[in-house]
Formats: sequence, C-alpha cells, structure tokens
Amino acid sequence: MKKTIIITIVVIIGALALIGFILTKNKEENKAKTDIVAEKNAAVSVKVSTVKTEEVSLDFVANGNFQPIQELTFSAEKSGKVITVLAKEGDYVKVGQTLLTVRGDVINVNAQAAQAAYQNAKADYMRYENAFKTDGVTRQQLDQAKLALTNAEANLKQANINVGDTKVKAPINGFINKKYIEPGSILAGMPATALFDIVNVSKLKLVVTVNENQVTSLKLGNTIKVTASVYPDKVFSGKITFIAAKADESLNFPVEIEITNNINNDLKAGMYGTANFASNQQNQNLMVVPRYAFVGSVSSNQIFVVENGTAKLKKVTAGRILGDKVEIINGLSDGQIVIVTGQINLQDGDKVEIIK
Repeated sequence: MKKTIIITIVVIIGALALIGFILTKNKEENKAKTDIVAEKNAAVSVKVSTVKTEEVSLDFVANGNFQPIQELTFSAEKSGKVITVLAKEGDYVKVGQTLLTVRGDVINVNAQAAQAAYQNAKADYMRYENAFKTDGVTRQQLDQAKLALTNAEANLKQANINVGDTKVKAPINGFINKKYIEPGSILAGMPATALFDIVNVSKLKLVVTVNENQVTSLKLGNTIKVTASVYPDKVFSGKITFIAAKADESLNFPVEIEITNNINNDLKAGMYGTANFASNQQNQNLMVVPRYAFVGSVSSNQIFVVENGTAKLKKVTAGRILGDKVEIINGLSDGQIVIVTGQINLQDGDKVEIIK
C-alpha cells in the first residue's frame, strides 16, 4: 500500500516537472519571437515638417461666446398671492413696466387708514398752531401735535410703498427669457421667490482669451470686427471694454468686446463668435514651425528634430503663437526637419521612420 502511494507521488512530481519545463520553453520561444519583432520595428513611425522662414501676418483671431450686457433673475421682495401676470416668455419689457400684481386688499385698507390718520393729525396740528398764537395751548401741546403729524406722515409713506409693492415692475430693459410664476402663486419673501429671468441683448459682450504675446497689442477702446458662426456673412463692430490684468489658469488673458446688436437682435446670448484682431504691424519674415511640433505644449520649448534617421531633442526659444504656427527665436535653423506627430513614443536618440 505504502509502495503504491510513493509511486503515485513520484508520477505526479514528474508530471509537474514536465509541465513546468514545457511552459518555460514556450516562454523562451515567445520572448525570442517578441525580440525579433521588436528588432524589426525598432524605428518609431513619425510625421515631420520643415523649418522655414516665411512671411507671416501678425493678425490673429480668438473665439468665445456672446453674453448679454445685462442678465437678471428677478425675485419677489414681499410675500403675497399673485393675482395677475402681465408678461410672458419672449416679451420685451421696459424699466418700470408692471409685470404682475399681488393681492392688495388688506394693504389698500391700511393705506386708506393711514391717509385718514395723516389728514386728522394735520388738522390737529393746524388747530394747535393757531391756538398757540393766542396762548390757547402750551408749547408742549404744540410739539406733541407736530410729533403726531410726523409719525402719521411716515406711516402714510410706508403704506403707499406697500401699495406700490402690489405692482411688481421690471428693473431693467430686456426680454423675458423665463417665467417662474402663474396667477395664484404664493410669493415668499425669505427665501425670495424667483419671478422672471430678464435678458438684455441690445448690447452683448464677446468673451475671448488671448496669450501673453497677443495681449500686449490690445488697448481699451480698440475697434474689433466680430462675426458669429451662424451668420458668417455678417460683420459686427465691437469695442474692447475689458482686458484682464492677470492671466487665468491656462496663462491666457480674458478680454471682453462689447457689440451693439442690430435692429433685429440677430445676435443671441450663448452664440459662438469670433473676434478678428488686426495688427498695426506689417507682415514680417519669421522662422516658424507647426504648433504641434512642440513636446507637450509650446511652453515646454522642446522639439524633436530628425538627424540621420534619429530623433534628437532640441531646446528652443519660442516666440509668438501665430494661429497654427509658432515663431522660433533661437535653437533651430532653416531646413531642419522637425517631428510633428509621434513624439509621445519618442526618447532622445530613438530611431525614426518618416511617414509621408
């Protein structure tokens, strides 16, 4: 019995050893094949461009979205029940126009009572004033009558304000973009109930960003030609009203351009627009490379060039960004071949295969 068990164990161990040997051999064969493939494909496929000096326009464009010159979510100041709504979505309203009325029965009664109290206090004061001239009342009595008149006048003013609050009026000119209430809605003062979104698009602002090289040529008040993506044949005139004093997280500077809308209000807030910045300088001959030649981003100032079939990493000094090209101030010369795609797979000294 024991002999049989020992033989079985030996057979199992032998089988496991054979399996291990086969797996190791297969792994070595696969590695050898992989090494052969790797040796055959050692060159990294890339696309290239040639460094050259050419005449370049210093004009540039920047894209952004149109925003309204004024935008307001109009909320209730007082509590009450909405009786009538006099404006609907899409309506154009003017400052001071009544948009809705709130129930004012009690408020009107209070205003009438305040008016009566004021008239009574006014009559009392006049009587006391006449009586004081003939020593019919004392100075103290006259002062008390004057105080009562002052209080009554203040109460009347407050009552009239409350009456005015029953008619909710537009605080700005613009279009009703959204209506939040209907007749019968109950308004709350805290937190305030939203009533309308009002958007003024008589003027809009196009918000764009420019880089540090471009921002130096811009001045407040400069006239800029603006186009909208949905109206490619229409040109609008804009004026720079804001240039940021500090760059954003992307190291670009926000710029706002104010545009007066046409009579049909064709421009809408949220549309995509393009600002065309014209340079005051004439075209210049500059050494340029494609923007995509830089490793990572332009700020890295690193570019791969091809020398004798090998990628060489070069440190350069980049100048102005001119659309899809970048000015090269130092580090390259005309005729050199720069890699524009495939850099992610490259290291300095790698062999490359140029894809045409």
